[in-house]
Amino acid sequence: MAAIRGVGAFLPSRVVTNEELAGRLGCESTWIREVSGIEERRYASPSESVAGMAVAAAGQCLQHAAVKADDVGLIIVASGSAERRFPGPAASVAQQLGAGHTPAIDLPIASAGSLFGMALAASLSDSYGNILVVASEKMSTVVAREPAQPGVAVLFGDGAGACLISPGEGAVRIAGQALHSDGAFAEDLRLDWDAPLAMTGRSVIMQASRKIPSAISEVLEKNGKQADQIEVFLMHQANQNLIDRVARALQLEPARFYSNIRRYGNTSSASMLIAAAEWWQSSGPQSGQLICFAAFGAGFHWGALLAET
Repeated sequence: MAAIRGVGAFLPSRVVTNEELAGRLGCESTWIREVSGIEERRYASPSESVAGMAVAAAGQCLQHAAVKADDVGLIIVASGSAERRFPGPAASVAQQLGAGHTPAIDLPIASAGSLFGMALAASLSDSYGNILVVASEKMSTVVAREPAQPGVAVLFGDGAGACLISPGEGAVRIAGQALHSDGAFAEDLRLDWDAPLAMTGRSVIMQASRKIPSAISEVLEKNGKQADQIEVFLMHQANQNLIDRVARALQLEPARFYSNIRRYGNTSSASMLIAAAEWWQSSGPQSGQLICFAAFGAGFHWGALLAET
């Protein structure tokens, strides 16, 4: 069994409000709030890179776990917005953390990358020991590409999140996981090189609102648990309306689903771990609780992971 030993996050300092975006995109700020639940998001500066934000989040995570970088056996970095085709940010993250010879893997999976990284880490921790999972996204550079699409540009922000997964028993044990992929819908959410983000919104929301509850139910059933036993759901923060749909599908109150999308927007693969880090800091896991992570992203890739304290 593997356990989550620590979490961390980094958010750029620049706050971009709905009013600022509405003026630039020719839409109403109230419309942005109604369709997404977002009021503001963070944009990285030109000097803040995907790797740099990942290092900041990873450093906080390692400090939280009281683990040194040279005690990490494997680093997994998820990002769908890395600045270049190759190499990905993982090797740079390892080098900047002072773990330059530690194996580092890139997961170019938008939105669901952190969940897939956690599931891989849980499976590999017996072989590699402490595994650092980091997700970092600079989506502001993506949505700045012309032609601007108001329905897409208003959704995204920048940031990074991290967690450390270690073998053996721990305070937050990973009890099970359910992962899935379906390439039949790959064209509905994609980012081609030097092109704007392409998203068929109706397809994405329909598939996500079906597949996320299904994956959650699957992992709960595998472990003999019920949805109403979960203390908190830490989901990819895609859209507040989607989070509410998942809650309804599971017949649960939306309050069980941690949400910070109002303040940060959709930070793609980083969002789930940013939410986890904030929740840990604000209330944190207590003995006897169940925690469910869930995400859906381009590919399509989706799944859920169950943890217990």
